[in-house]
Amino acid sequence: MKKRTKLKRFLLLNIGLFVVACGVVFFKAPNHFAIGGVSGLSIIAQYYFPNVNLGIFMLAINMMFEVLGWLFLGREFAENTLYSSIALSAYVWCISKVFPMNAPFTQDTMLELAFAIILPAVGSAIVFNLNSSTGGTDVLAKILNKYSGVDIGKSLFLSDVLIVIFAGFIFGIRTGLYCGLGLILKGTLVDVVIDGLKIRKIVTIISEKEEEILKCIMKEINRGATIYPAYGAFSGKEEKVIETVVNRRQAMILSNRVREIDPCAFITIENSSEIIGKGFTGQ
Repeated sequence: MKKRTKLKRFLLLNIGLFVVACGVVFFKAPNHFAIGGVSGLSIIAQYYFPNVNLGIFMLAINMMFEVLGWLFLGREFAENTLYSSIALSAYVWCISKVFPMNAPFTQDTMLELAFAIILPAVGSAIVFNLNSSTGGTDVLAKILNKYSGVDIGKSLFLSDVLIVIFAGFIFGIRTGLYCGLGLILKGTLVDVVIDGLKIRKIVTIISEKEEEILKCIMKEINRGATIYPAYGAFSGKEEKVIETVVNRRQAMILSNRVREIDPCAFITIENSSEIIGKGFTGQ
């Protein structure tokens, strides 16, 4: 992997973790939204020890799960989640020190809940899209999956539900219900954001100026293409069909360039949420 690609992945990973940390510090913790995961456990723990920084609790709980991961899932898995676990805890600690939140931003609980869900969901989606993890209860879910055969999604949901129920007993039924609503919405939003990050455009072009268009795709857009013959039902003539896969920005550039090259070209653009192959895997 090139240094530039590694740097890009590292920066995106940290952006994702920072966004998660902002959601935890600014919206989850002040409202006692223990919506599962390590942050939920830490918010509950801080209720009993209010003078201890939330980031310290997150680090301690994450390290406990790291040890379990090392023992039950192997060294490689533990090492892959170690950085994210430490970095997320460090971001939470730093943000809460610089911007201590003694009360919620607003008195609108639903608005606070929306941001408590959106920010961690977007950040987690960025992290998951890089084939990484924020650690924590993900480790517990993988252990349950390995030794009991329980689906990882069900394991995560079960552990999060238990945390939400516990939060309801501690912070009251009203907060518990908000946490339950947040838990339901969280998983759906993470999936939506991940699909959005993965979306690529499949561009199909029919034109008599296929050579110029191919040159544009390979030289200007820096992508490959596939050509295959087809017959026009109306004209009865043989046509050359060009197909390529690009990102959103490249699709817009390519569409404009094709119209410049051949105003009569026929162009269709479709979305795909999963592209596997050279130039796309891991992007």
